[in-house]
Amino acid sequence: MYIVERPEILVAGYAVRTTNAAEADPSRALLPGLWSRAGVPGAFAHVPGRVDDNLYAVLTDYESDHQGAFTQVVGVAIRTAAGLPEGMVAVRVPGVHCLKLEAHGPMPQTLIEAWQRIWSYTQGGGIPARAFSTDLEVHHADGVDLYLAVLPAPAGQGRDRVQA
Repeated sequence: MYIVERPEILVAGYAVRTTNAAEADPSRALLPGLWSRAGVPGAFAHVPGRVDDNLYAVLTDYESDHQGAFTQVVGVAIRTAAGLPEGMVAVRVPGVHCLKLEAHGPMPQTLIEAWQRIWSYTQGGGIPARAFSTDLEVHHADGVDLYLAVLPAPAGQGRDRVQA
């Protein structure tokens, strides 16, 4: 994992509010349905002002930490929120310092393993600590880049590369 500055981005898509505990129970999981909806060919074809062909997942509105509720929006990067199709929301992802983790390999297993690594880092008290403000997944042809907002590192502990 590396520390990077993530630029601000605007994402439009579909949203659900859930918890990791709910997602572990197939009878309560909402994310598979959200991803199915977003993965339909042409699901975002009518979104005006698209920036690129990547798919974005924004994790925001954290209730507390990785054990609390959060909102996930799956969609596309846009230039402006004007004229969004009905049923879509827009969320501004602020530019902040982040941990960046690249996940390459068979999906979704590689992404699941990346999140398990992140949870381990979080539970182990990794420095810098996660901010639990707004996190971002960028899904592209080569895999997924995860950007996790972090708190400022204590004096003398800032690093460009962190162990997880």
